Amino acid sequence: MPSKPWGWRGSDVAGERGNREAVIDAFNQRDVDAIFECVNPDIEWFPAMPVTFGGGALQGREGIEAYVREVSETWEEYRVVGQDFRDLGDDGVLVLSRVEGRGAGSGGAVDAAMGQIYDFRDGKISRVRTYLDHGETLRAAGLSE
Repeated sequence: MPSKPWGWRGSDVAGERGNREAVIDAFNQRDVDAIFECVNPDIEWFPAMPVTFGGGALQGREGIEAYVREVSETWEEYRVVGQDFRDLGDDGVLVLSRVEGRGAGSGGAVDAAMGQIYDFRDGKISRVRTYLDHGETLRAAGLSE
């Protein structure tokens, strides 16, 4: 049986969550090829701190590669830990997560709330919006805490 894309909305909840975690794992491993198995080529990714990238969305493979490179250069350790996955219907998925890291050079530790909203087109991720607060993430999706 072929694997289902991350945005698959079948009845296999365990498989669906496993695919979501695989995408987070691909990011945590800085594996751009694995990320691109789950996203549209024209992906728009809005990082939580966009000033690093000129204040706008990262676009396409070039944007994601730049983001992964920046994370790798800025952080000695950096990983996203998905904690709460919420299906937003055909339009997307909300993930409440934590980011854990250690700064390169400074060695400063980070353990903070983070949230993402993934929008889909043709079964693949077309846009990622990232927030540094769970409440802000929920409000952006039209949900309450």
